[in-house]
Amino acid sequence: MVLLQTIRRLALVGAVLALGACSTLNTPPAPLIGYQPEAFNSTTHSRHFAAPAERTCEAARRALLSQGYVVTAASGQEVTARKYFQPDVEHHVQLEFRVVCAPEGLGQLASVAFASALKDQYVVRKVKESASLGVGGIGSLSLPLEGSMDSMVKIASETVSTAEVYERLFNLMGEYLGGMSLAAPPRAVRPS
Repeated sequence: MVLLQTIRRLALVGAVLALGACSTLNTPPAPLIGYQPEAFNSTTHSRHFAAPAERTCEAARRALLSQGYVVTAASGQEVTARKYFQPDVEHHVQLEFRVVCAPEGLGQLASVAFASALKDQYVVRKVKESASLGVGGIGSLSLPLEGSMDSMVKIASETVSTAEVYERLFNLMGEYLGGMSLAAPPRAVRPS
């Protein structure tokens, strides 16, 4: 009889714990702090140029190089470059630009450049390690040897959404192209 009551109590406690665990599974997702919903009507990340795509990408490569970026990949259609910053001793920031150049109308004499910048942030995490040195012939003599190891841990990654950053890049690209930036996309001329 006592055994049966104990089993019932354990079953009741188990059921309460299971229901409690299920209620914690429905926690709301973490809020997206600083997230800006996509409008898809902005031209922040693109600019039209009166130059072929290859020349536009070369201008992007030169513009990024002139600002201290390390070019990691470059072709006639795409340029990727990185720059590293260290605001303080234990904080590291990596900024990566990707510019894609696409031909546009007018017999391939115009192009559009699409730019996107990704900012990754890292911090230094110190991990303490210890080891023991045992000497078998003497006995169980152990000497602790302490050390620490630092590692970089990524804490954030986000697309840069500041319009001024892209505006400065596109203006510098326009300077390398000799002022061939277009305010609006070129329109095909219709025969009358």
